[in-house]
Amino acid sequence: MTVLEKAASRAAPEEAARRRHSVSWLLTVGLVVGLLVLVPVAAGVGAYPIPVGDVLSSVLHQVGLGGRELGRVAESVLWNVRFPRIVLALLVGASLGCAGALMQGVFGNPLAEPGVIGVSSGAAVGAVAAIAFGVNFLGTWTVSAFAFVAGLGTVLLVYAMSRSGGRTEVVTLILTGIAVNAFAGALIGLFLFFADTAAVNQITFWQLGSLAQATWPKVLAVLPCAVLGLAVAPLYARRLDLLSLGERPARHLGVDVERLRVVLVLVIALLTAAAVSVAGIISFVGLVVPHLLRMAAGPGHRFLVPGSALLGAGVLLGADLAARTVAVPAELPLGVLTALLGSPFFFWLLRRTRRRQGGWA
Repeated sequence: MTVLEKAASRAAPEEAARRRHSVSWLLTVGLVVGLLVLVPVAAGVGAYPIPVGDVLSSVLHQVGLGGRELGRVAESVLWNVRFPRIVLALLVGASLGCAGALMQGVFGNPLAEPGVIGVSSGAAVGAVAAIAFGVNFLGTWTVSAFAFVAGLGTVLLVYAMSRSGGRTEVVTLILTGIAVNAFAGALIGLFLFFADTAAVNQITFWQLGSLAQATWPKVLAVLPCAVLGLAVAPLYARRLDLLSLGERPARHLGVDVERLRVVLVLVIALLTAAAVSVAGIISFVGLVVPHLLRMAAGPGHRFLVPGSALLGAGVLLGADLAARTVAVPAELPLGVLTALLGSPFFFWLLRRTRRRQGGWA
C-alpha cells in the first residue's frame, strides 16, 4: 500500500465521522424547529379553531412579553384543554422514544422496545386492577399511581428473576420479560371478566391509549419522572457506544457492563411506566423512532438518545393531532393509530434490512 493509499484509508473514517456529525446537528435543528412549528398549530386546530397568531399572542401575554388576552372561551380551550394535552404528548413521546433508544442500545437488539421487559404490561395490570375493583383512595391520581408502581415493580421482578451468579444475560432477561408479559395479559383478561360494564369500557379505552383526559395534574404527575429520565439518559451515551462493540471489549475499555444495564433498565422503567400510567399503552413509538434516526445519522448514541426524545415528542404530538382531527367529531384511539402507522413501517424496515444485510444479525 502506497503512502497516498494509507492516507486515504485514514481520512475516509474521519470524513464519514464529520459527515455524521453534520447530519446530527442538522437533524437536531430540524427537530427543534419542527416542534416549535407543530406546537402552536396543534394548539389552534380542533373543534374550536383558534388562529395560530392568536395562540402565540396568548402565550406571550401569559409569560408577560406582550401579546393580548383572548376571549374567555378561547383562553379556556387553550390553557385548560389544548396545552395540557400538548405538553403531555411531548413528555410521553419523548419518554417512549428515549426509552426505545436505550433499550436497543442496552440489549444490542434492534427489535428491543420498552414493552419487551414487561413495563407496559405491568403498568396495564396495575391500572386495570384499580379500575376493575373501583379503587379510588387517591382520587383522579389512583389509576396513574397504580400503573406506575406496577410497571416499575414488574421490571424489578423481571430483572431479579433473570439474574444469576451476579450477572444478567440479555437473552434470559428478554425471555423472562416475554413470560411476564404473557402472565400480565392473563391477569388483565381475568380482571376484565370480573369487571362491570362501566369498568370494562374504561379499561378498553385505557388499553387503546389516549391523551383525551389530559389535565395539568396529569402533566405534573409525569413531569418529574420524565425530566429525571431524559436528563440521566444522555450521560450514558458514550458507554452505550462502547457496549455496542460487544460485552468483552466494553469491559476491557473500562465499562462496568452489569452496572450500566441495571441503571439503564431502571431509567427505561421510569420513563415508560410514567408514560403508560397517564396515556395508556401506546405502541411502536419506542421501536420505530430510534430506527428512523439511526438510518439518517448512524448508530452513535450521543445523538441517538436525545434525538429519539425529540423525534418521539414530535411523532406523538403529530399522531395525537391526527387522532383528534381525522374522524371529527369522533376521536381515534392514539395507541391504535400509532400501531396502524408503525406496523407497515416496521415491516418495510424488516424487508429492507434482510435485503441489505441478510437478516438482523
